[in-house]
Formats: sequence, structure tokens, C-alpha cells
Amino acid sequence: MGNWDSYTTGQRVKLLRGTDFTQETLAEAAGVSVGTIRKIEQGGSVSLPTLLRVSEALHTDVSVLVGQQAPRRAMAAADRAALRGLSAAVHDTAAGIGIDAAPPEESVHAAKLAAAWELYQLGDYTGAALAVSPLVQQAAAMVKAMLADRVCAARGVLSDSYRLAAYCANLMGARDLAYAAVGHAQTQAELASDPLRVALVASGRSWVYLRDSRLVQAQEVAEQAANAIEPRYTDSDPKRLAVYGCHIVFASVVASRRGDSDRAGDLLSHAHAVGARMGNDITTNGVSFGPVYATAQAVGINVALGQAGKALTLGKSLGDRSALQQATQNRLALDLSMAQCEARMWDTALDTLMSVCTEHPEWARHQALTVILGRRIGKANKGALRKLGGVLGADLLAG
Repeated sequence: MGNWDSYTTGQRVKLLRGTDFTQETLAEAAGVSVGTIRKIEQGGSVSLPTLLRVSEALHTDVSVLVGQQAPRRAMAAADRAALRGLSAAVHDTAAGIGIDAAPPEESVHAAKLAAAWELYQLGDYTGAALAVSPLVQQAAAMVKAMLADRVCAARGVLSDSYRLAAYCANLMGARDLAYAAVGHAQTQAELASDPLRVALVASGRSWVYLRDSRLVQAQEVAEQAANAIEPRYTDSDPKRLAVYGCHIVFASVVASRRGDSDRAGDLLSHAHAVGARMGNDITTNGVSFGPVYATAQAVGINVALGQAGKALTLGKSLGDRSALQQATQNRLALDLSMAQCEARMWDTALDTLMSVCTEHPEWARHQALTVILGRRIGKANKGALRKLGGVLGADLLAG
């Protein structure tokens, strides 16, 4: 794909509809004639209201249609629809809009939220975004309708919903929406007087900082949140240990990205100790942690520190990885591919990358690193790189 502003409006419409729409189905979705769609794609002039209807049907902004801003890489119509719905849910509920409906049963909502988290942990970020959008609105309705003695619990649920919305937005590249959602999650967690949820939100904020290349703030927030909930030596609550350990290992990840090997090593050792106290991995409130998770993260930490050999040795030591969520397993494969690349094991690196991307394309196309790594591996196997580029929606042989 060339520079987005170099295309005509008609070319942009054709690119955006891709394989998601035919001219006929786009016309039906937009409420215009097929002739109008053909006219646009052939370079003809149409009115702004028509362009607005077409952009709405394509789940994108009209500014993208006319070339003022480019669409995100590899974002299909379903992705754009999910993000628009998520944005509406987050911003409308924060403004008190659309929260007058009868709230759902708490148990029903909890089950649906758990299912949305499961989609996220599988790496289906579009599916998770679609699932959590109505749950944000329903949780806000619960807060409004709840009696005083139950309102704190409802605020905790709303905080969890906003936090998942922030995670989805962050991975789908909508950084402003991620910041907004995590801010609303923090407010609700504080109003719920729930220190553990406040810490969970802080973890989410530090992750948004990391994706936004604000590494100093990411590490500060992660360590401060961990210190705020540090368990006593006698505290054996697995949920508290899991949340605490997750913060510690994330702070180690950020330290490794900053090149601070001493701090990364200290934090990682502490994370391993917490994992050993737990004995096994658990998932709670949308986060996972335990001894296997700590080792999996250690692979990526060592890659970031330039210790590819150690990363590969750790990868071999993992053995059974079934305790890891699917998205974590996918990221581990990506880290191993990077380590293999650093060790100049080009064919092995390509095989590892190809395997995870073809088996989990919905996850892969939201990972910018997959494209960077694919291009770095080189052009020895052009056929494989073309196939991988098709999965990722990028030309891996460019540049």
C-alpha cells in the first residue's frame, strides 16, 4: 500500500471494502445505489452526505475516505466496527449517556464479562471489543440503579469492563481511546474503594505507556502499584500474589526495554520467587501469573537485553506450556523467533514466526512486531515471506 493521500477517493473506497464487501453489499449497507458505488470508485463526484453514508457503512471516518488520515495497518471492516462501537460505549457511558436501561442480573453480566476476557486471552481482540462494548453500558446502568450497599461492587464491575475496553483499544492501535478507558477504570476502582482493582488499573495504564513508548512512566507506575499491594510474607492469597507478581514481571519487562539489565534482573528474580510461592499459574480479574508465566516473560526480557542464547535456553526449559493463555503462548513464540533471528537461525526463525501467525492470524495482525521481524529475517525464502505478508496485510519484501 502506498501513501494513503496519493490515492483517489474511489481507490480508497475500493481498498477499504476489500474482501469484506462487494459493490452490491456496500451499496445496501450504505443505503445508496450500486451505480453510486461504481461512480465513486471510477472517480466520479458525489455529495458529502453520500460519502458520509459510505464511510459509516465501511466503519471508518470520512476523513479516512477523503485521504486526510490513513487507516490503521491490516484493519478490516470488522476491526473498524469494533473500535467505533467500543469508542461509543466508553465515551457515552462516561458522559452518562445510554445508561438508563434496566441493568442485567449480576451473575449474567459476570459470565458475559468472563467470556469477553477469555476472547481477549485467546488473542481475539476484535471479538473481545465487540463483546465488552455492551457490557460497559450495562455495568454503568448497574452503577446507576444499584442501592447504596451494593454500589461499590457495581463500580468494581464497571472498572473491570472499562479496563478490558482499554486493553482492546491499546492492542488495536487506538491509543487515545485506551487512555480514556483506563482513566475511567481508575475512577471507578477508586470509588469502589478496592485497592486490588486500583492496582490492576495501574498495570493497564503502565502497559498503555509501554505501547506509547513512555518507558519511564510505564516502569514507575508498575512498581508503584506493586509496592501498594505487596503481600506480607504470610499472605498466601493466590489472587493477590498473582496481581502482585504480574506487576513485578511487567516492571522487569519495561526495565529490559530501557536496557537496564540490573533492575530487570532484580525484578525478574523477585517475580520468580512470587511464582514459586504460588506453585501454579492462575488467571484472575483478567491477569495471569505463576511460575510458568514468569519463565515465559523471562524469554522476552532476555531477548530485549540482547541475551538470545539465554532466551532460547529458557524456552527449551519451559516444557508444558498449557498453563499459559493462548495470547501469552503466541507472544512467547514471537519472542523465540526474535531470539532465533538474533542467533542468525534464519530458517528456524521464519518457521516459528510463520507457525504462530498462520495458526493465529487474528492475533498476529494486531502485532506490529510481526512485520518488523518478518522483514528482518531477510529475503532467502521469498515464497514463505509473501505468504506471511498475506496473513499480516503487509509487504515483507519491501525495503
